[in-house]
Amino acid sequence: MLILKRILATSLAFTSLTAVAQTAETKPAEPVQHTFVIKNFRTENGVTLPEARVVYGTYGHLNAAKDNAILLPSHYMAEMHGYEWLIGPGKALDPTKQFLITSELFGNGRSSSPSNTPEPFHGPRFPVTTIRDNVEAVHQLLTTELGVQHLQAVIGFSMGAQQAFQWAVSYPTFMDRVVATSGTAKTYGHGIVRLESQIDAITADPAFKAGDYTAQPQKGIETFNLIWTAWLFSQEWWRQELWRTEEPAGTTFKQVVEKYRTHFIDGADANNLILQMRTWESNDVGATPGFNGDVEKALASIKAPVLYMPSATDLYFPVTDAQYESKFIPHGTLLPIPSLWGHPAGAGASPADEKFLNDHMAGFLKTGKVD
Repeated sequence: MLILKRILATSLAFTSLTAVAQTAETKPAEPVQHTFVIKNFRTENGVTLPEARVVYGTYGHLNAAKDNAILLPSHYMAEMHGYEWLIGPGKALDPTKQFLITSELFGNGRSSSPSNTPEPFHGPRFPVTTIRDNVEAVHQLLTTELGVQHLQAVIGFSMGAQQAFQWAVSYPTFMDRVVATSGTAKTYGHGIVRLESQIDAITADPAFKAGDYTAQPQKGIETFNLIWTAWLFSQEWWRQELWRTEEPAGTTFKQVVEKYRTHFIDGADANNLILQMRTWESNDVGATPGFNGDVEKALASIKAPVLYMPSATDLYFPVTDAQYESKFIPHGTLLPIPSLWGHPAGAGASPADEKFLNDHMAGFLKTGKVD
């Protein structure tokens, strides 16, 4: 089932829907993995972690002036390989010229997470970390470990787009460009209801045991997977059975659904899944200090040019949310992705999606404008 393998190319969701199809000639070089450690990291909710760890990858080399860096913050349960649809020969990002930094969100199982943090913060006792917490941790990483004081761009898909918007509000002069695909600056009510249904699917499994399980609550995770799948692609994608473009002849609809139910995020920890959904729910640039909950005022404070690329058929982040937010961004360009692939269109789900993203991003990164 090729489409699922692409989603789970590194055993974590949304890493790249096209990575498996890349040939040796087009696939970028393997990133170098690093870990940045912050002592006594205080979260926005007032909890201090004695040690917070941020795993990140780098492609290419930081130049002497330290002015060729681009940040690519990760999306839900993803790791450092999640942007390879955008990196390499003929694509928008060139690691022979740019220094690409792919940071991993708290809760993905590699950066500090419920599953890998010792007591008193293990499992369900790990604090909810916000998008701003993740941005602050990576800001420390950039400025203290790498000595980067300015970025050419912040580019993000999904929860990476949430981080890109937060970067633009928290550090408005830190970057020259911002690109956000399939993600918004705030999580609105309908998205929270969807996330709560997925959290309930996991916690309702008796094996969950309030988060202190001895084995993963598999039935709950499978229900979570199925709900997630229902929102992943557009209704038209399902009606036209576009999964057939990726599947071996003879594959049935029932087999496709069963694969998603049982293998959507293989090996994921239930508390990690929930933590990142809580992070997603709390996303709101209006809650940034100084804006008193006013998302419109926060968006109006953005100084960098923004290329805002929602998927025209996204059910997680409806294009209408992007249309609303874009009205308040002073130097923003709204460019919906014309795709039936729903949310993953923002990560190059189909060849047409990948080309659309790379073509428009390449021009925007050079000029700050879209032709």
